[in-house]
Amino acid sequence: MANVKVYNMEGKEVGNIDLNDAVFGIEVNENLVHQAVVKQLADNRQGTQKAKTRSEVSGGGRKPWRQKGTGHARQGSTRSPQWVHGGVVFAPTPRDYSFKMNKKERRIALKSALTSRVQDEKFIVLDELKLDEIKTRKFKEVLDNLKVNKALVILDSLDKTVIMSARNIEGVKTAQINTINTYDIMKYSTVIATKAAVAKIEEVYA
Repeated sequence: MANVKVYNMEGKEVGNIDLNDAVFGIEVNENLVHQAVVKQLADNRQGTQKAKTRSEVSGGGRKPWRQKGTGHARQGSTRSPQWVHGGVVFAPTPRDYSFKMNKKERRIALKSALTSRVQDEKFIVLDELKLDEIKTRKFKEVLDNLKVNKALVILDSLDKTVIMSARNIEGVKTAQINTINTYDIMKYSTVIATKAAVAKIEEVYA
């Protein structure tokens, strides 16, 4: 069972916490982690690109010249792909890039990502994260106390004061238990979570 230090907002060590091996101590499955990251990137693609094929370009209804005897190569339409203003060969059309990944595989990928952050000592637990007012400077002070620049901050509940204070800091993202995903965990170099958030993660994913 992994044991990590618990810090307060001043960056001082205030205790330790044992992490559940069913979530934070599994065998890392790099293949599923990669698959989950690719899936999220694919799901985020709009897929709205479009170009016209020769059948969709306007004009070109008449054969530009007779078949034989002109010295030119035979042509059937001025909207063929080789002509200026012609259609596009194998033109892209709107499509859905998303693909299916089993729920069990997604859970293993998420737990693998969390485990890798614990193994790399990039998982920081805070006893609590509370701000009296919406102040970006105060949230930045917390990060500086923890010696962290780029981080995913996992909250146990919807705390608008913390979320609003963090949203303008480059390289920082806040998330709740129901919104964390493999991509964000791997994208940000450090994961910061409150003790309450860790307890909820273990409750949901153990």
